[in-house]
Amino acid sequence: MLVDSHCHLDRLDLTKFSGSLDAALEAARMRGVKHFLCVGISVANAPEVREFTQRYADVDCSVGVHPLDLDRGGEPTLEWLLDELQHKGVVAVGETGLDYYYQTQTAQLQQESFRLHFEAARLSGKPVIIHTRDAKDDTLAIMREAALPQAGVMHCFTEDWEMAKAALDLGYYISFSGIVTFRNAQALRDVALQVPSDRLLVETDSPYLAPMPHRGKSNFPEYVADVAEFLAQLRGVSYEQLAEQTTANFKRLFPLARVI
Repeated sequence: MLVDSHCHLDRLDLTKFSGSLDAALEAARMRGVKHFLCVGISVANAPEVREFTQRYADVDCSVGVHPLDLDRGGEPTLEWLLDELQHKGVVAVGETGLDYYYQTQTAQLQQESFRLHFEAARLSGKPVIIHTRDAKDDTLAIMREAALPQAGVMHCFTEDWEMAKAALDLGYYISFSGIVTFRNAQALRDVALQVPSDRLLVETDSPYLAPMPHRGKSNFPEYVADVAEFLAQLRGVSYEQLAEQTTANFKRLFPLARVI
């Protein structure tokens, strides 16, 4: 059994499945993917990701505003976050974080939002899903400042071991996507070898970042099995062992998730 710990079901290109999300999820289930965390990225998409949790017993969600969505009229308030986090099926805060690769001009706004999400996490007791790119020092500084007891996850991790180790020391989990399978990702594979087995998660971040051999095509939750197979071989464990461990890790990090 596998969990796709980070996907965007509202953004999937469902042409392959004749427009049916039911069919896309069933294709994943046929590959042993038994649970999905649909991640919120904006004020606008929160109702839709929450609706998925009502429609599907094996889908939970998070709510938050992605750092690259803040300049599109989607700045969150603490009141809004806390209200959204009360809904059934909402098990986490985010995704939130810092992205200076695409937007350095909004750095201050991103930092304010990041801190706001941490405050919502502190008040709700729910873990945080963190996006970071080209913002290592500021991301870690704010994570240390927040000092959340329940921590969270560094999703779609692409940074170095130094950052991974710092996050692990703060109690965070590290999640790998299809990027770890890319031919030019040896440095990331070196990190993946060092993450403790009890802090490891797998994800698709679909519809983005499809793993080999699907790179360049639209990504789907079923492909988390390809990520897991690659990581199992890389780490020298069986696929079944890695699937069992990452599912147990997901349950521990997201205790409100409805994983069977």
